[in-house]
Amino acid sequence: MDASKTQASVSTIFEASILPTLAEYITIPNLSPYFDTKWVENGHMLRAIKLASDWVAKQGIPGLKQEVIQLKGRTPILFIEIPGDAQGTVLLYGHLDKQPPMLPWAEGLDPFKPVFKDGKLYGRGGADDGYAVFASVAAAKALSEQGVRHARLVMVIECCEESGSYDLPAYIDHLEARIGSPELVVCLDSGCGDYERLWVTTSLRGLIAGDLTVELLSEGIHSGDGGGLVASSFRVLRRLLERLEDSDTGTIIPRDFYVRIPTDRAKQAALTADVLGDTIAGKLPLHKGVSPVTSDPFELILNRTWRPSLAVTGVDGMPPLSSAGNVLRPKTAFKLSLRVPPTADADACALHLKKLLEANPPYGAKVTFNPEKSGSGWNAPAFAPWLESAVDKASHEFFGKASCCMGEGGSIPFMGMLGKKFPAAQFLITGVLGPHSNAHGPNEFLEIATARRLTASVAHVIEAHASR
Repeated sequence: MDASKTQASVSTIFEASILPTLAEYITIPNLSPYFDTKWVENGHMLRAIKLASDWVAKQGIPGLKQEVIQLKGRTPILFIEIPGDAQGTVLLYGHLDKQPPMLPWAEGLDPFKPVFKDGKLYGRGGADDGYAVFASVAAAKALSEQGVRHARLVMVIECCEESGSYDLPAYIDHLEARIGSPELVVCLDSGCGDYERLWVTTSLRGLIAGDLTVELLSEGIHSGDGGGLVASSFRVLRRLLERLEDSDTGTIIPRDFYVRIPTDRAKQAALTADVLGDTIAGKLPLHKGVSPVTSDPFELILNRTWRPSLAVTGVDGMPPLSSAGNVLRPKTAFKLSLRVPPTADADACALHLKKLLEANPPYGAKVTFNPEKSGSGWNAPAFAPWLESAVDKASHEFFGKASCCMGEGGSIPFMGMLGKKFPAAQFLITGVLGPHSNAHGPNEFLEIATARRLTASVAHVIEAHASR
């Protein structure tokens, strides 16, 4: 493969059709089913998948076949097959469903109105993960244009990832014969430590999400009448969370939620800490004067990738400030998001969390923890020599710097599932979600130059797989 021709091919297709189509995709509010329970009636998901399918059909890749498949009662997927002239199969993955808007966005920006600014495309879903299907097909097209040998390519583009990919196992089983046994799995739904090199994700944390509810009263009462007689539900809830998290440090207290950090991952974290330094926390939108939990980059990386952490992501039972009266409220509920280490058993952790929070409630309060979803993380298998070499060469060719490895703090349920289904496969997990790109938050953007370079890098790795 000629690297300069690959770069030219990718740049041309991005400017001519990918970016305009991505801009149109951003206008579609195709929220994941977890956030849009009427997604079938609203029709946005099918609009998004049709937009991608129509674009794929126009690329003229010889032998390409695609199909929109929708099993009964499930979100649709786009399934693409491209024949190869080398042995083996490469499976590429992406998703089209989106997180909710998370308003407000910065002035001039909007989750469903694309804005091109300073080399970035702003809008919900462009980077997470709408670009993936276009980048995957563009990589295949670059190889086709040069007549470069590659294995059979299979692409699965789902519409349920932001809800935990609960529909995906049914499709993998349904398509088992057509997918085959891939030797390489490529996922473009991950992050990058900076925009200067090719980043490979080596691990993903698991997740337990659920609602913790505390009730002491059957109805609200005057706070002057009940205050001092009965505990507030909020205070009881605080005490329960102290069982789980040290509020001074943010450290998760029970050792049941920890694992031994593998030596190779600790070494990779040390190397990444040297590369990124203070920018690890510097990428966060901190207010002036706010500091991270520690100034040690190495510890920050381990905190984010191999240690458990808690976030309260929602609240119920509290009125807004404008309508809050002097009332001792009957209940308080928090939505908890507990990240667990990559190799921890998320289901076992969820059971332990439920017991921890519900046992012996203060004052005999009515306490319930309902885990909505739990998913184990993933730790990548060791790189085969051919893949390690291909990744580093691609990074030098298209980014001009050596590649770098890092775990991610988030979850991609698809990876753990495929890791179990294809234990002999190699994995290239990468993405464009770098500093300030803000997936899931306001002002999400796709860094366009990085997306181009990443696409060219994927083409190189696919070629390397064919000649391994």
